[in-house]
Amino acid sequence: MKSRIKEVVIRRLKLKDTWVIFFVLGFIMMNYPFISIFNKPAHPFGIPLLYLYLLLGWSFSIFIVYLFSRAESHEDDPRGRP
Repeated sequence: MKSRIKEVVIRRLKLKDTWVIFFVLGFIMMNYPFISIFNKPAHPFGIPLLYLYLLLGWSFSIFIVYLFSRAESHEDDPRGRP
């Protein structure tokens, strides 16, 4: 079951539409309307809300790039191993 889900995710990440969707999502996420939503004087965990939003957004973007690179490495290896 777990390997089936892994194969579905890898197959989906190889599609170029997914690359475009995540690029547009990242672009929108780091633009004015969303930045202004999180520019509040709140301090969860002692960190300003805007900094926390940028830190989590950047971490999420790095994770997505990691998933894309893993999907590409599966394409390069004919045995399906990383």
